[in-house]
Amino acid sequence: MKFKSPPVNSLSLDFLTEFCISLEKLENDRACRGVILTSAVPKIFSSGLDITEMCGKSTEHYAEFWRAVQEMWLRLYSSNMVTVAAVNGSSPAGGCLIALTCDYRIMAENPKFSIGLNEAQLGIVAPFWFKDTFVNVVGHRVAESSLQLGSLHPAPEAHRIGLVDELVPEEKLKDRATAVMQQWLALPDHARQLTKTMMRKAVLDRLVAHREEDVQNFISFISKESIQKSLRMYMEMLKKKKS
Repeated sequence: MKFKSPPVNSLSLDFLTEFCISLEKLENDRACRGVILTSAVPKIFSSGLDITEMCGKSTEHYAEFWRAVQEMWLRLYSSNMVTVAAVNGSSPAGGCLIALTCDYRIMAENPKFSIGLNEAQLGIVAPFWFKDTFVNVVGHRVAESSLQLGSLHPAPEAHRIGLVDELVPEEKLKDRATAVMQQWLALPDHARQLTKTMMRKAVLDRLVAHREEDVQNFISFISKESIQKSLRMYMEMLKKKKS
């Protein structure tokens, strides 16, 4: 599955809805046992959540958007398929979350590409389920400092801290992802799926149990004038960069 939402594959409401529908179709196709996620946009895997969805909108819109973000994570994190992220560009914030949610992460060996949950840089707090997913991959200490600093890790550092499982030259990324997929699919599905459920159930159950509360927390946080102001400033900065 290739992300193709130029210029930076930002996770808009439309993107998230289409992503979930595509995943559901693959889940329902018994011939499909695994999916490789990558980008069709050069130099970017996904820039994360679309800031325009979180700025100057109604509380109803914020609720709909956040439920779509939750749904994307719940579907991908609980997927019965083998999920491999072939990270062929930078992947901040929500883009990093998609990669973290996969079973295996391979990143292009380019020091200009970075990955991380950098929400703190925008004055935003990564939700508990972002944090839980991150801790499960890199461990508590690395996650704590990285989340507080809003760190974006260049590819070599991301590999060193275990955020990605391996680095390969960009031109070999697709072949390596295919080889890893074949390795995982050589195992009986039933045993692998039950093991995955066992490992991930507590984190999944926690969001399911607090889903509506999480939506309300997001609305209350994102509606604050101080947060809206910092998002507007960030959008202005992006506009200046483009021009």
